[in-house]
Amino acid sequence: MKKFIAIALAVLTAVMVFAFAGCGDKTPDTASDLAAIKEKGKIVVGITDYKPMNYQENGEWVGFDTELTYAFAEKLGVEVEFVVLADWGKKFLDLQAGTVDCVWNGMTITDEALKNSSVSDVYLKNSQVVVLPADKAATLTTVDALKDLTFAVEEGSAGQTAGTDNGLKTVAVKDMATALLEAKSGACDGCIIDKTMADATVGAGTSYADLATAMTLSTEEFGISFRTGSDVTAELNAFLKEYKESGEFKKLADKYGVTVEE
Repeated sequence: MKKFIAIALAVLTAVMVFAFAGCGDKTPDTASDLAAIKEKGKIVVGITDYKPMNYQENGEWVGFDTELTYAFAEKLGVEVEFVVLADWGKKFLDLQAGTVDCVWNGMTITDEALKNSSVSDVYLKNSQVVVLPADKAATLTTVDALKDLTFAVEEGSAGQTAGTDNGLKTVAVKDMATALLEAKSGACDGCIIDKTMADATVGAGTSYADLATAMTLSTEEFGISFRTGSDVTAELNAFLKEYKESGEFKKLADKYGVTVEE
């Protein structure tokens, strides 16, 4: 009997050691994120196609966040690899799994972000706006007037939250670029997207000249997410402070038509 108990305890101990070892293999060593990035020589950045923050021209990524990322990477002495996230709603799972080193794409600072990641200081302010065909935008000026309409929103986005919070009917799509296409094609009555994107893409002289911003639903702040406990967050905050003080941040904002609110 004693021999049986001893064997059982030995097996149980082995199982527990294996289990804890497995957990250790899957959990990123966040205390050394900065060292790991420098060792591999690149920072992997999770993004979506979101003009004017990250978008492509001639096969190359450009935009406000794109150039800001390159500037930070230059300070670290590493390259940048952009990864388009398949599902923005699962961005923190990608982050914790180590698929990306950070989420840097006009990300709204939410309770979910603060709970599931290490979030940088605020670097931009933004709002969620309703985009409609220009003729309707001029007449539908209250939330109540929108109750019978359907709006395309990016899955897991602040736009989706703003729509739900205001009691509007929403259809979740891949990203905000798709939401705009849904509004333009008439598949949805309109869309709810970031003001930064609407300012760059909607209205006279833009890609969506037949659409217009109707109203603001909510205001918010942008931040960059790293893994919980990551030492890269403090490094980025120091960089942002220096970049703003140098005047380069304002120059970059002016280049891409991003409004900087002090």
